[in-house]
Amino acid sequence: MIDMNQIRRNVVRWGRAGDGMPPAVPAEPAAAREGRRAAPATIGASIRFRGELSGDEDFLIQGEVEGRITLAKNHLTIGENGRVRADVEARTIVVEGELHGDLLGHEKVVIKKTGRVQGNIVSPRVTLEDGAKFKGSIEMDPQAATPAAAAPAAPAATGESTDRRRA
Repeated sequence: MIDMNQIRRNVVRWGRAGDGMPPAVPAEPAAAREGRRAAPATIGASIRFRGELSGDEDFLIQGEVEGRITLAKNHLTIGENGRVRADVEARTIVVEGELHGDLLGHEKVVIKKTGRVQGNIVSPRVTLEDGAKFKGSIEMDPQAATPAAAAPAAPAATGESTDRRRA
């Protein structure tokens, strides 16, 4: 026959520190797990990448990247050792290293004091820390941070001149 009182005493004793058994860990609520972000995917300092980079997870670049980066729903960080020559699209973009190319941040773009950017920025929120180096233009219209609005308008194909002045 099973003695439930003995089982309860053992469970309490097992939960005490120092008896060789780890204490019971309460289950983590789902809301707490969802709020925590996984570690970002990383391109290490010794890696050189050329081409188109896209994905559905956060990304940290410490190496060299040349081409195009598309992480429309995720965060991109260009670390202090990162050297990027690419047009970049991401939910948020943080530049601590060097970036040559245009940036489209759907939420925000941050250039840290160690960051150096040469290119145009389109984002509803832009932060340039004291000491950051930036050469280009900034467009902070919230509607401009959508992919369709960021594409340049196609020239008229009718062959007619848009200049309506008469001589």
